[in-house]
Amino acid sequence: MTGKIDRKSAKLYNNVMGKMNFIAPCHFGLETVLKREITDLGYEVSLVEDGRVTFVGDEDALCRANVFLRTAERVLIKVGSFHAETFEELFQGTRSIAWEEYIPADGKFWVAKAASIKSRLFSPSDIQSIMKKAMVERLKAVYHKEWFPESGASFPVRVFLMKDEVVVGLDTTGESLHKRGYRKLTAKAPIAENLAAALLMLTPWRGDRILVDPFCGSGTFPIEAAMIAANMAPGANRSFLAEEWSHLIQRKSWYRAVDEADAGIDRSISTDIQGYDIDDKMVAISRENARLAGVEEMIHFQRRDVAQLRHPKKYGFLITNPPYGERLEDKKTLPDLYRVLGERYQALDSWSMYVISAYEQAEQYIGRKADKNRKIYNGMMKTYYYQFMGPKPPKRRHE
Repeated sequence: MTGKIDRKSAKLYNNVMGKMNFIAPCHFGLETVLKREITDLGYEVSLVEDGRVTFVGDEDALCRANVFLRTAERVLIKVGSFHAETFEELFQGTRSIAWEEYIPADGKFWVAKAASIKSRLFSPSDIQSIMKKAMVERLKAVYHKEWFPESGASFPVRVFLMKDEVVVGLDTTGESLHKRGYRKLTAKAPIAENLAAALLMLTPWRGDRILVDPFCGSGTFPIEAAMIAANMAPGANRSFLAEEWSHLIQRKSWYRAVDEADAGIDRSISTDIQGYDIDDKMVAISRENARLAGVEEMIHFQRRDVAQLRHPKKYGFLITNPPYGERLEDKKTLPDLYRVLGERYQALDSWSMYVISAYEQAEQYIGRKADKNRKIYNGMMKTYYYQFMGPKPPKRRHE
């Protein structure tokens, strides 16, 4: 089934790309933010689980989700689910999925990732190997082939096992959605772009209010903030794996999503977004990343120690990812660093502060207990999102 598709196959594909379920994985602890994003795009959320949100949509939803979602890691088509306690059940369940509705005879297919929690089947490599064999057996029977060249478009599969329930997804994204394309240069321990966006979206900050990151590193918080302020879609300037799936998704669906993104940009907003770092090299990296993101005019970066943190205006926001002692030799400096951060925050009139950190004694040295504290997993690392709430600014009078 290379090249043109016969009418029967075209009908099958058309049915597949009607209403279907998509799975959007995200950081553990940030599912509510992603759910709100998906709902705001106009799609029905059918299920929220730890680390992923399932929603219903069509071909346009697939393209729009990839282009517009700030907090997701990728967008998967949910192709099947079944119960499996043995490898034989896993094999048969995988083989029962209509893979031919998605993968052409020259398609390159493999199980890119397997995650298992509280399930009898727990070896990722064995799960991946058995599922690949089952896919091959299914497609051999359908295409009447003994060997597949796998020279065409890529179709990576991701599988989740939870209490012996298997959920299978086809990855439409490719390289993770946190890779917007602007961050060519990074800090030692950069925060992922989609995590930074989600943390910003958990605050009352809006684009016309003050935002300062005193430990800006490679500039992720200020850049994501500027993109949110200007309503710039995070995926508008990158490519996606499913763009190669011309037999499934019309090219015009991608064009429509990008045209919508371009039409929505608002560069007229006046911003006060600042990023500071003690390292000149990091400041230069931040500026270059901001230029690549197209938001360099919206952010002021400068070399500044946290001890020099001050701002004359009220009701601003500190949002930051300070060091938390990834290396043993750095741990000694943490009490002083967090103490100074707390002192400088205290001196800011009516400001709010949001700090993500794996440092367990952050509140102790900042000098006050956070108003809210949210546990978030940054990869496998448990971190805390400390939220210190300032007063709301008075409502502006309309002239």
